[in-house]
Amino acid sequence: MAARGADADSTIAASTSSSGSSSDSSDDPLFQYIVLRRDLQEKEGWPLGSLVAQGAHAAVAAVAEHLAAGDALTQAYVAPENIDFMHKAVLEVKNLNALESLASRLTESGVAHKLWLEQPENVATCLATKPARKSTLQPHFKKGCSLSAWHAPKPAPAAPPAKDKSAPKADWEATP
Repeated sequence: MAARGADADSTIAASTSSSGSSSDSSDDPLFQYIVLRRDLQEKEGWPLGSLVAQGAHAAVAAVAEHLAAGDALTQAYVAPENIDFMHKAVLEVKNLNALESLASRLTESGVAHKLWLEQPENVATCLATKPARKSTLQPHFKKGCSLSAWHAPKPAPAAPPAKDKSAPKADWEATP
């Protein structure tokens, strides 16, 4: 059963609705935000599967760290009765600088998150928040983040085909 009642941690208490910490509060559900670097695919050529794995690593790490710390909202998010009702938003930022800037803003605002560092390169690839109320998280992702529209890397534009001047003209193109 999801944890209920007052919580000593003011951040958690402020994020928890008055009806308790149920994951599926219709007016303000628990959410986890995942933010990936777009340049890893566009400029570095990372396959989509590798990017999905990075997001999964960050999401699981954020949940595991806060579950181990006894966070009430994280416990509610992964409670057996709520597993089928998880909410996530996957967003993108342009590059490493944008990801690091977002991580700094989240830290300054007290929004708990996990910045995932791919090893052994020690490169920040994405971040994921700990589960929290959507109304608490959403305002932090309006600047510099956009909905992801992942796709296969765009091929280089092809040169337009050269016109073959020796090709016969169609009947309607012929001059009388």
